[in-house]
Amino acid sequence: MNTYILVIDDEDALCEILRFSLEKEGYRVKTASSADEALTMDLTVFDLFIVDIMMDGTNGFEFAQHLRSIPELANKPLIFCSVLEGEDDKVKGLNIGADDYITKPFSISEVIARVRAVMRRTMVQKQQLATEFAKAAALNPMAQYIPTPITKPIVALDLEPLIKVNGLSLDPNTKGCQVDGRHMRLTRTEYGLLLFFMTHRHRVYTRDEIIRNVWDDDVVISERTIDTNITRLRKRLGPYGKYICTRSGFGYVFDEGSR
Repeated sequence: MNTYILVIDDEDALCEILRFSLEKEGYRVKTASSADEALTMDLTVFDLFIVDIMMDGTNGFEFAQHLRSIPELANKPLIFCSVLEGEDDKVKGLNIGADDYITKPFSISEVIARVRAVMRRTMVQKQQLATEFAKAAALNPMAQYIPTPITKPIVALDLEPLIKVNGLSLDPNTKGCQVDGRHMRLTRTEYGLLLFFMTHRHRVYTRDEIIRNVWDDDVVISERTIDTNITRLRKRLGPYGKYICTRSGFGYVFDEGSR
């Protein structure tokens, strides 16, 4: 049977885009315009939930908590999809029990890839659980077997070096930023822009080049969006914001020698 997905989002157009795209990939999809509407359905029939967070009535966090409180639904995979891109929001969502967290705007290819990955992990966990039960039954058919929790393997990776320019530093390992030793929380977009600039200094880049390097290919971003994000990033960086210089008629350049 094909994976059955429930998409919950108060943007009807977005629901239809996700439905169309996921059905093209062979998934069965149903949509709900609110968590309250979803709660009137038989949720046990679904294999995966894609849930917005900021909705009227029951929000996405509350819906996820409700899901995790019901034994038959507690292990159903759930992906949050939200404009909330702060670290605290992501941590809260994952702590509630979400299997993944996608920030808007997103590309359809990213959503499909994440859905595949979550369903792949879910299938592996089910197979591991079934194997544990089978082994226990073979050793002692009469024993009541309580399976051990399945944890994801931890893969050790080499740490990347810090990227520093005077009092400004980025940590590629934690996605952290420090300004004169003070921790600065950046959104994913702000971090991506700053990483690009700090690793591509002293050369002017057009807005189109910045879009191609910072955003996914199938995400639609206007040049005005670039200007807005860079203006906001400059303010966040305080005295180091002046390092991101505008070259009228050309684009932007990161120049720590700028005054």
